[in-house]
Amino acid sequence: MTATPSSDVLLDRLLTLHPKLIDLTLDRVWQLLDTLGNPQDRLAPVVHIAGTNGKGSTLAMIRAGLEAAGKRTNTYTSPHLVRFHERIRLGPDLISEDDLAALLAECEAANAGTPITFFEITTVAGLLAFSRAPADFTLLEVGLGGRLDATNVIEKPAVTVITPVSLDHQQFLGDTLGEIAGEKAGILKPGVPCVVGPQGEEGLEAIEARAAEIGAPLLVHGQDWLVRMEHGRLVYQDDHGLLDMDPPRLPGAHQVQNAGAAIAALRVLGIDDAACQAALTGAEWRARMQRITHGALLDLLPDGVELWLDGGHNPAAGEALAAIMDDWHARAPGPVHAIAGMLNTKSAVDFLRPLIPRVTSLQTVAIPDAEATFSAQELAGMVTDLGGEATARDTVRAALGALHEVEAPARVLICGSLYLAGAVLRENEAG
Repeated sequence: MTATPSSDVLLDRLLTLHPKLIDLTLDRVWQLLDTLGNPQDRLAPVVHIAGTNGKGSTLAMIRAGLEAAGKRTNTYTSPHLVRFHERIRLGPDLISEDDLAALLAECEAANAGTPITFFEITTVAGLLAFSRAPADFTLLEVGLGGRLDATNVIEKPAVTVITPVSLDHQQFLGDTLGEIAGEKAGILKPGVPCVVGPQGEEGLEAIEARAAEIGAPLLVHGQDWLVRMEHGRLVYQDDHGLLDMDPPRLPGAHQVQNAGAAIAALRVLGIDDAACQAALTGAEWRARMQRITHGALLDLLPDGVELWLDGGHNPAAGEALAAIMDDWHARAPGPVHAIAGMLNTKSAVDFLRPLIPRVTSLQTVAIPDAEATFSAQELAGMVTDLGGEATARDTVRAALGALHEVEAPARVLICGSLYLAGAVLRENEAG
């Protein structure tokens, strides 16, 4: 009997199946699911989350709330940061190497060499895993868009969520907020409630139009639920009443809105108030304003200098980071030194613009092993064009080394890409 290859070998092989032309349909996914016996029809009740910003954090809070209520969850997220196994969580644990390798081999065999994207076939592997792992709820994070995303194969989820929509992936989703929001609204299903986070007018109109077309009830921020910070407390209010809660564990003012969407979804699912509180204070989400507290890269900085990591990569994420830095300056003043790396598919200028006036220094790097990365020199040139100053460095390690004389209190923020964040976490943990 031939041994199953490792997941790394299988994942590399699956990459070779990528279609020569991308036709944005779900046909490949439906065909493979049918070959495998339609595992998507055998999942625990599904929470399906789309959006441009905040969907991962919102999902993390929903998962924390469900687990606090004694519910077992299976969870699918993307992309991964360090290991692919992070994308598929069975209960509280990441999928094991043996289980992942077996699932990938099964999907590869069922696909029989047919062209299919990496995300499509690995999403099918996740759905297959969930169909065989008992749980109370299944949490699915959309990869790209919504309407034609490989996760959008659930006939009747328990609830859907659309977090704030902003400009991103325009080459696939459209050039306007309305077009992009329309794609996100593709996850709406007839009769299934959808929690809608804060949206621009154009985006909300597109979501409301789709909901009216198919008969999906909406729970809209500012209309059906409200959330705000008041005297250091998070206050949430809807038709069921008011909650006075400890603030979210995840830092940043934008997490207040994400927390509100999570609470609204948990209330749809019948989760009690105590578990809603645990959703806020128990959630963890790496590379979203994550403070690095130990590791090889932190050791390159002087004692007392904080190291932070964020994978946000679009204009709205840049504005969110700017708000966090404003809060830092107000509460605990000290210089902020930024290190940025970005993919060339992103609007780097719009991401960097709000950061430049708020940082003491800015260094740029290329993302390791990423073909679609901006070079450090290209990013530095953009900063110059925006009226700022930046120094291009060969590596993150070199950029951190250049800060060896910084005196505490000070903060270093590495930002601009989840792929950069993953590379940072791998290097920091490897030593």
